[in-house]
Amino acid sequence: MSNNARFAEIAALAGDPGRASMLNGLMDGRALTASELAQLAGITAQTASSHLTRMTEAGLLAVEKQGRHRYHRLASPAVAQMIESIMRLAAPEAAARPLRTGPRDAALRAGRTCYDHLAGHLGVSITDSLIDAGHLDLGLDAGEVTDSGLALLARAGIDVEALTAKRGRRILCRPCLDWSERRPHLAGAIGAALCSHCFNNGWIRRLEGTRAVSVTPNGQRQLRETFGVSL
Repeated sequence: MSNNARFAEIAALAGDPGRASMLNGLMDGRALTASELAQLAGITAQTASSHLTRMTEAGLLAVEKQGRHRYHRLASPAVAQMIESIMRLAAPEAAARPLRTGPRDAALRAGRTCYDHLAGHLGVSITDSLIDAGHLDLGLDAGEVTDSGLALLARAGIDVEALTAKRGRRILCRPCLDWSERRPHLAGAIGAALCSHCFNNGWIRRLEGTRAVSVTPNGQRQLRETFGVSL
């Protein structure tokens, strides 16, 4: 396919109102299901599925499978830059319709356990802080704790040597797409150790009858001072 033909294909895909709504809805970095994107665009699930297939085949979207769910996200920063440029040129639109993802329970959205690691706004905030400070590098499928990150965890009281010694039995760190935030939180051995550390030191406590957790006043202070997390 020539460059001109490829240009025309991408322009046509992005120019359809339904597809444009879905692309615009993914600009905040979240990954959404086909039904959520259909709701966002105000189209049927069948129409949304057709649109998503075409955009994925064209390289505008990437699909991430987690359990029985399939999530769609923008395929690359280049796609986001293209959409942002078009949005700057376009006339102001009405505000996008709000879309709630994940659990309705506010406590679960604020913080919860995801198997043995932290999720929700709490888990994603910790992960974002580690990335922003250069302590953690997460890709789509794998991650790496930097030397400064390992030193930080050791100072916090997490037995890093024990974790690295067991590295062959479990991935040290990896991204896990968050149900409500739709951005990654930290999983793997490091994520599990961090979760246990927060429980053992009374930084968080589990809410009875649910996997939601709340951050204690001491936990608020410790997370802020240790990891730079302000909740």
